[in-house]
Parts: sequence; structure tokens; C-alpha cells
Amino acid sequence: MKLLETCLAALLGLSFASLAQGSESPSQSSESSGYAPAESCAQCHQSEQENWRHSDHAWAMKPAKNLSVLGDFDNTAFDDGAVKARFFQKDERFWVNIEGRDGFEDFAITYTFGHYPLQQYLVEMPGGRLQALTIAWDNRPEAEGGQRWFSLYPGQSFAPDDPLHWTGRYQNWNAMCADCHSTFLTMNYEPDSDTFATTWQEQNVGCQGCHGPGQQHVQWAKALPSESDDSFSASDMKLLVDFRSMESRDVIETCAYCHSRRQPLKDGQHAQEPYLDKALPATLRPELYHPDGQIQGEVYVYGSFIQSKMNAAGVNCLDCHDPHTGKRLVEGNGLCLQCHNEAPSERFPRLQPKNYDTPEHHHHPAGSPGAQCVNCHMPEETYMVVDPRRDHSFRIPRPDLTLSTGAPNACNDCHQDKDALWALETVENWYPDSKLSDHFASDLSAFRRAEQSAFGRLAGLVRDRSAPAIARATAAEHLGSFGPQAVSPLRSGLLAKEPLVRAYAAGAFAQLSPEGNESFLLKLLDQAQPRAVRDQAWRALAGVDLEGRSEIEQQEITAFQADYENRLASLAALPGSRFHYATYLHQAGRYAEASKQYQQALALDPTFTPARVNLATMASEQGDLPLAVETLKAGADRPEIPDTDRGHLAYLLALVLVEQGNSSAALRRFEQAADLNPDNPRIGYNHALVLGQEKRWQDAENVLAKSLKQHPDDYGLLQAAIYILIEQGQLEKALGYARRMQSLYPSDNYANSVVRDLELRTQ
Repeated sequence: MKLLETCLAALLGLSFASLAQGSESPSQSSESSGYAPAESCAQCHQSEQENWRHSDHAWAMKPAKNLSVLGDFDNTAFDDGAVKARFFQKDERFWVNIEGRDGFEDFAITYTFGHYPLQQYLVEMPGGRLQALTIAWDNRPEAEGGQRWFSLYPGQSFAPDDPLHWTGRYQNWNAMCADCHSTFLTMNYEPDSDTFATTWQEQNVGCQGCHGPGQQHVQWAKALPSESDDSFSASDMKLLVDFRSMESRDVIETCAYCHSRRQPLKDGQHAQEPYLDKALPATLRPELYHPDGQIQGEVYVYGSFIQSKMNAAGVNCLDCHDPHTGKRLVEGNGLCLQCHNEAPSERFPRLQPKNYDTPEHHHHPAGSPGAQCVNCHMPEETYMVVDPRRDHSFRIPRPDLTLSTGAPNACNDCHQDKDALWALETVENWYPDSKLSDHFASDLSAFRRAEQSAFGRLAGLVRDRSAPAIARATAAEHLGSFGPQAVSPLRSGLLAKEPLVRAYAAGAFAQLSPEGNESFLLKLLDQAQPRAVRDQAWRALAGVDLEGRSEIEQQEITAFQADYENRLASLAALPGSRFHYATYLHQAGRYAEASKQYQQALALDPTFTPARVNLATMASEQGDLPLAVETLKAGADRPEIPDTDRGHLAYLLALVLVEQGNSSAALRRFEQAADLNPDNPRIGYNHALVLGQEKRWQDAENVLAKSLKQHPDDYGLLQAAIYILIEQGQLEKALGYARRMQSLYPSDNYANSVVRDLELRTQ
């Protein structure tokens, strides 16, 4: 395993010492790109500048100076039993003594990152990189448990070669978080040398981070006569983003890039660019969201808000938040009561006039936590140990969905000593006239639980125009795993009004054969489509023969392909984005290039199982069994990889070893796979068949008996048991399994025929 990793690092030139070559420290861009100097805005907009000065945007990133460093660097030691560090000052600079790549060293703090409720610290490293310490300063008041150093991974320690170590790739500022903490940041990543030459226009999130490049506006203002009225249009003022004249959707999408979980589509983003031209937001997939769309992982705000009735009604970010301070316009229930009152705004004609701030509505004592709107309609999750954030889908608590899908509900978030059935009965007693509407949670939950109805539910959801676009896009993404039967509903997705649905429907075709659907996908390459849609359509078309097109079409396709591949390479600084690049090359049939990128993804993160599986699968398909074996062995023997993933790697390794003819080694790997991943019945199925090939009949029966105990209704295991018993001449016993299979799968041809055959043979 170590030999393989060493070879990969040498092959890719990713040794730590080499990173300093051909890279630069992060810095101010030498090109203006239409941006004015940061200090220009304050000359005319002093009150806005003063409000901004104390905001999260202003504190997003600052040089490590006395006024910006909030943590205790007075020779303060930190030791949580897993990680040790000492924070101190020397030569008017701030330092930390902590374990680096080569043991404990002193590292200078170069920048601060954020300010409340926590502040992180950045260290400059070779290769143009900034790395974020995984020990942060808790800036909450001492009475709330703050004013202390704490680990972002409490009780966990990571070896220096682990990508979660503070020097590792997942703590890298350039690729992980920089583009939302600075204005027009470009990574300038060089994928072959794995180095950065990152630049920004403003080090923090300044005025132009939200209003767009302002040089033309500044020039207009300077040329303005001293006596003039204020009746200027955005066009007159050369404003690229004018929030006063924007539709709600455009306001939301201007904020969305930094307030969403998303996949960037290019290096560097301007505020005035349409959101889906610079990013593809994540769907409501497992680990990020609960099946009903409630936040689970660190997904920020956009993905939950676009599910909401608020979004559908035309509410936008600035209805609740001051754009310059970032704070709420009103504290407490008054924020919601701006609209939800007895005389609602004409802007929202469908709002029911009502006094909501009463016990008759919330059924809790006035002033209590249960009487606060947000605690019922915006449940919170805590991230980074001390940072609670609220779900912005503004949902009605649904204990019924807890019972049917396992999604949490706000009632039991507070009343943890009660169960969901109690919560449901309570809500029904409080609101006897309310009717619970159908919810996409049932459809997404069916997929997650592998229920037989999953395909039909997802097919219905992708076509359901009343469902939020992000839920329909999630259904489209999941449908790609159902094979050819998914073509019809996915074609419906390609024709959806919402570009997000079109994008994920197009992307799902990458898991299918696009044959017969080329014309549908080619239409989505039109320049009128958002870049997210075009990119996903092109991924699906990768490797498809597009000859026969007109010369103009061929030229357009060639130009788009070159642009797309350049963007993929420029973004490939993280294991996931490198894997994204590799899978595209794999799909296109460019196997040597794909192999290189898969290996580079593993060099960035040896625990990244998807890259290891794909590389091994591709190598096996191409006949390079030694590479497949070495790739899988390196993962199966790596203890940092979670057991389920490691068990899957061991299982795949066993299959490749069988293909190599090394049955004895394969059988050991089957045993490892079964121990680590007992939930996969295919392990027992193949293990038993290989034992059967070795004539180890009793061992095969033992493996099947153990697997069937855990998966008594699995078709493959029953089939293997029938085969193994017939081969031994144990026909009566085989007939028992056959009848069991027939009862479970009464319309199955194999089950019916084997029962008839065995009944004849045992008469």
C-alpha cells in the first residue's frame, strides 16, 4: 500500500517540497477586471460603509493584526487529549506551535477568517496555499461558554498525511472556502503541479462583492455635475447590480453563490452573473438534507429557502436582512409579523390576515421559547461546534413525516422526552381543521429506503409541477440509477420550465446510454441555456459520436468542449472536483487521461473511495488487472477508510482476484468484506459460488446460511443456495429453498421452472 502511494506521488509530482515551485502567495490581483479600488465607495456611501464595517462580510478575511486577531495568543496552551498547540506572539506577529508535516513547528498566522461566533486562522504554506487551523477561537461571551480555544473535530486527531489534518487538502483555503470570503477571487490552480497563484480584487467581501465591478460607476459619479437630482436609472449610473430594481428571484440568486452548497462551474465569479452560469446547487441528497428537505449537512441557506412558500410568494433575502450589516431587520417575532399580521402587505395577497403572535396560534406561554416563530418554523442545526444556523424552508412542523420517513420535526426537537406520535396527536388536537398536504418527502424516502415503489414515486415527482424545483431535480438525479426505464421521466425533466430540473435530468443521462436521446440533449447546448444545463448535457453526451452535424454545429460543439474541459481542469483542486474531471474523461472513453486524474484524486485523498472504485473498475474493464488489484488493495488495507467502504473495496478486490485466477487470495478478501460490510448480500452470494468452484461445499453452505439469516428474502442468495445444493445432490433441501423463492417471487420464471424440475426429480 505504501509503495503504491509513493509511486503515485512520484508519478504526479505532488511531493510537499515541490509545491513551492511555480506558485505565488495569495495577493491582490494586478488586473482591475473592471473593479474600482476598495476605498472608492466610502467617498459617497459613508453610512453604508459604516454599517458594513462591522459586518460578517467585512470580517470575512483580514490580515492577522492586533485589531483583527480576537483569540488569546498570550502563550496559551491548548490540549483536548487529541490535539495540542500553543498560541503566542513574537516579533509583533502571531504564531502557533503545532504538529505540521514534519513534527511540531512554529507557524506564523497570516490571516484571520471570520469573527463570530468563531474565528479561524490561516497559515501560509508552499505551493501558494493557505491552510486553516482546525483549532479555532470561540468568540461568544464567556457566559455562553465562549472566549476559549476549541477543536473543530472534538476528540479527534489526524495524522499529518490525512487530508483532514490542518495541513491537508480539506483544510485548504484556496479551494474550500476562499471564493466566498473575498471579492472576485480566482484560484489560478495549476492541476499538473498542484499549485496555486490565487488572487482577489478585495481581500474580504466588499461592496463590489455584491454590487459587481464598480469602476464605471465610480467614473460616472466623478463626472457628475455638482448640482443634479437623484433620478438616475441603474443604466445611467453604470451599476451592474441594482437591488432596488431587481425581481425577488434575482436578489436571491445574487446572494446564492455564497449562501448555498454548490459545485462551482468556473474559477472566479462576479456578482452580476446569473447563478446557474457560475454554479450548480446541490440537490436534496442524503447526508446534506433529510428526506423532507430539512437541513442536515452544512448546506447554508439557498437550498432550503427555494423549497419554501416564502420563495414561491416572492419574499427575498432583503425582506428580513439588512444588506450592509447582514443583521435581521427586526429581532424576535416582530420580524415575521412584518407580513404575518392582521393587515398583510398588498405585495402578498394570498396571506391570511391573522394575529399569529398569540397562544391561540402557537399554544405556548407568551415569551417562552415555544412562542418564538423561528423555533417551530425554522429549526436549527449547529455546525463547526458552536455555530447554530436555522433552516430557511419555513416549514410547518410535520411529526407525521417523522413517522413515515424518519425526518426530524420541530416539536420533538424541544420535547425530546416525547415521541413523534405524541407530537402528531398534539398538533392534530391543536389544529383539528388543518389538512396535511402530500409531501415529496415520501418520494425521496422511498428511494433512500430502496422501496419497490421508489421508481414510480420519483418518476411522478420529476413531473410534478407543484413541487419545488430542487425536489424535482433531486428526483431526476436519483432516476439515473434505474437504467433504461428512467428515460421517459427524464425526458420530461429535460423539458421542464425550471433550469435546475433540466440540468439534473440531463446529468442523469450520463448514467444511462444517451443513445436515442442525443437530439434532446443537443438542444440543451444552446447558448440561451444556463451554463449549468449546458455542462450537464455535455457530460451526458461525452463519448457519443456526433458526426453528421453541420460544420457550424461541429465548431460550436468543439469550442464548448474545449471551454468545458479547461474549466474542469482549473477547478480540480479538491479530490471531488478532480474525480468529477476523471469521470467525464472516463465517460468520453479517454481512459489514459481518466486514469491519471483518478490517481491524482487519490494522491490528494487516499481515502476517497469513489475514485478508487472507478479507477479499479476502469482498469479491470481495460484488462489491467494488476492496477485494479493494487488500487483496491491499497484501500481495503487502509484503516482510516470507514468499514462499509473498506468492505466494499475488499469485495471488489475479491472479484478481481477471482478474475486473475487467485482464488485463495479472493476467499480471504470475501471474508474481510463480509466482516466489514455485512449489509451487502452480494458478498455472500459470490463468496459461496467461489467456494463451490473449489468444491468446498460445506463452507459454501455455511456462508449462505449466515448471509440468509441476515437477508432471508434475497433472490441471489436463494439462487446460490439452490445451485450449491443441486451440485451436491441435495435435491430435497434445494427444493425447500426453491419453494421459498417461488413464494417470494411468484412470477419469476427461474423460480417456477426450478420448482417444477426439482419436484419431478424428487418424486
